[in-house]
Amino acid sequence: MSQETTILGIAALITGLIQGLGFLAAYFLQTEKFYDILGGLNFLILGIYTAIDGEFESDDEGGAWKDNTRKVSATIIFCISRGWLLMFLAWRAHERGGDSRFDEVKDKFGMFFIYWFVQAIWVFCISLPIIFINSSDKPFSDGSLSELDYVCIFGFAFAVAIEILADVNKAIWVKKGRQGGFCTVFPWNVSRHPNYFGEMLQWWSAFGLAFGAGSGWSDVQWWTSILSPVVTMNILLNTGGTGVMNANGKNLKRYYDRYPEEYSKYRNETSILIPMIGYKYVPLALKRTIFFDFACYEYKQTEVGNTKSKS
Repeated sequence: MSQETTILGIAALITGLIQGLGFLAAYFLQTEKFYDILGGLNFLILGIYTAIDGEFESDDEGGAWKDNTRKVSATIIFCISRGWLLMFLAWRAHERGGDSRFDEVKDKFGMFFIYWFVQAIWVFCISLPIIFINSSDKPFSDGSLSELDYVCIFGFAFAVAIEILADVNKAIWVKKGRQGGFCTVFPWNVSRHPNYFGEMLQWWSAFGLAFGAGSGWSDVQWWTSILSPVVTMNILLNTGGTGVMNANGKNLKRYYDRYPEEYSKYRNETSILIPMIGYKYVPLALKRTIFFDFACYEYKQTEVGNTKSKS
């Protein structure tokens, strides 16, 4: 069995144990308070474990972990990203006094288990590029990075910075009393969901960075790590109850009821994901395709029996 496969299997086992034991404790105590905490800690443990075991398992030709710029960069950015997620979700749960998602399920063994199982799949899939990079025994003796490596390291770090900035600035805006009714402080003035954009860009960048740790386009394990960005996009774009899907549609009613003209203008002129200026000049056909501003995200209100779409 190869080094990469061994570390991948142990990482899966670690994730299963953390989430499985977390579920049992949470069900017994009837609480959801450490759901997000264990998700964040799971990420950090995988990052640290794969770095340590990858170093231990590597042969002399593979070089030391600390001398492999790709491994060091990927692991540091990954841990900063997931450490921030851990702190932010814990703070948000504290501010809200809990998590309403679990009010109707935490006393139901099967349903509550599904939440923890999905979190295990999520954590493991998102971590695949980092697991692959750290478990790789591909020689890095010359210490060089490719142009793709540099682009992906920059993209990874930039995406984390955008997500943190978006979360912090919106939290400050909320603390100040939600001035204006909807958030338009930077970067929310150039993207309606800059935090989700940052999250998606992170894992596409990590996937690209992992390419240099493999054996090329035919490397099956590298291709497997594409689950990281694909799962992330599916959750944030297509899953009800979270992400873009949850933040749009019928949940826009409060904005259109209170600020119909202002919010309609903001929505038409501000990109749904990619931070940019001049979005109002982008053709609708492009908005509905490559910019991910799908019709299903529009708010539809019923007036005198007719359904009208607002964008």
